[in-house]
Amino acid sequence: MAITAAFLPSIDFLNTLATAGVLAYGGYLAVTGAATVGVVTSFLLYVQQFFRPIQILSQFYTQAQSAFAGLERIFLLLDEPSQLNDAPNATQMPAIQGKVTFENVKFGYNPEQLVLKGVNLQANPGQMVALVGATGSGKTTIINLILRFYDVSDGAVKIDGVDVRSVTQASLRRQIGIVLQDNILFSGTVAENIAFGAPYATQAEIEAAAQMANVHEFITSLPQGYTTKLGERGAPLSQGQRQLISIARAVLINPRILILDEATSSIDTRTEALVQDAIARLLQGRTSFVIAHRLSTVTQANQVLVIQQGQIIERGTHAELVSQQGIYANLYALQLGAATTQ
Repeated sequence: MAITAAFLPSIDFLNTLATAGVLAYGGYLAVTGAATVGVVTSFLLYVQQFFRPIQILSQFYTQAQSAFAGLERIFLLLDEPSQLNDAPNATQMPAIQGKVTFENVKFGYNPEQLVLKGVNLQANPGQMVALVGATGSGKTTIINLILRFYDVSDGAVKIDGVDVRSVTQASLRRQIGIVLQDNILFSGTVAENIAFGAPYATQAEIEAAAQMANVHEFITSLPQGYTTKLGERGAPLSQGQRQLISIARAVLINPRILILDEATSSIDTRTEALVQDAIARLLQGRTSFVIAHRLSTVTQANQVLVIQQGQIIERGTHAELVSQQGIYANLYALQLGAATTQ
């Protein structure tokens, strides 16, 4: 790296040194009459022309070294052994109907410190389950276990009665849709980003998904429509526009289980209305788990689970929990009061 860092400055130094040498000696020759000013000027141009391709090559060399260093880090990451492997006798996950159960699930990222402590829950096909709780209470961990990003320490996570540890990870995850707060778009066309989870989708299917996600009209207004190139993380689209494309991506794979992590946060009011309408369509007929920070977004949930220190301490519908005057009711009253004063 030290050699690479010094390479380009060294070329610039030699160029400057050669130019100074030609000026000094050429000036002497011009003063003594041994050479004309035109000849000296010509040699100065020759020096510049000589070093220009060398400077270009040195820039390419520096960029290549940086690229190779990045490539090395990528390969090191790819060579890392997976901490979670399919069982030797793992089977393909059957077509999911949408029933999700947690049976006395215990889990800790550190075996000595449990994050979930005996969680039991059941979501029937088509139900919406809202997860409510403070940061670090275990909401995201429940989602991670459904997707089998980790294996439980004790108990079982089952989908349609099938233990997720008994099926391949790929066959499980391809049937679950995810719309996160920080959506991830890649460098490529709008159509390629929508079809990321369904690479063989037709243009008609992509456009149908975009229409359901309330983003078709916006896409067609772009200079190249669905073939418009996006930068990393979806630049230059706004947060709301990226979120709508992320929803279209979820629509296209037609999952039976859907996971939402406060998909309407950090976006403007007008786009939020479009996102909420798109999500309402997406939720129809699908089992969904919604990590809720704004409780006004989960009032229609079939189940609201209040999680505290890895345990479900309250459960029921929005109306039931409000009437109980517990933790959920207090949180809802606080948020409602804050919204009223704004």
